[in-house]
Amino acid sequence: MANPFVHVELNTTDPAKAKEFYGKLFDWKLEDVPMGDFTYTMIKVGEGTGGGMLKHPMPGAPSTWLAYVHVNDIAAATGKAKFLGATVIKDVTEVPGAGHFSIIQDPTGAVLALWKPKMG
Repeated sequence: MANPFVHVELNTTDPAKAKEFYGKLFDWKLEDVPMGDFTYTMIKVGEGTGGGMLKHPMPGAPSTWLAYVHVNDIAAATGKAKFLGATVIKDVTEVPGAGHFSIIQDPTGAVLALWKPKMG
């Protein structure tokens, strides 16, 4: 399938509370990964699309889930989204050792992340 959903991320106002809740609700393995000035919690689900959670990077914003879609060319896909009427919330950004992402808001107001994994 072209452009599958590959990651789902919780941007939360309270990571500890979210980890406690989802850790009891589902059979997920939650693994904290230090990322410099913050901790990212990987959500390992076994089969299917995994995800992560972190303290919401936008102060004052509500907790929300963000889906990531795989793209072959992150810059081209981000540019195409903008051309088609999307607002670029976060331009192409590197996740060291993992890949690149951007975050867009479509013309209807829905937010989506684009993801290009590091090759090799």
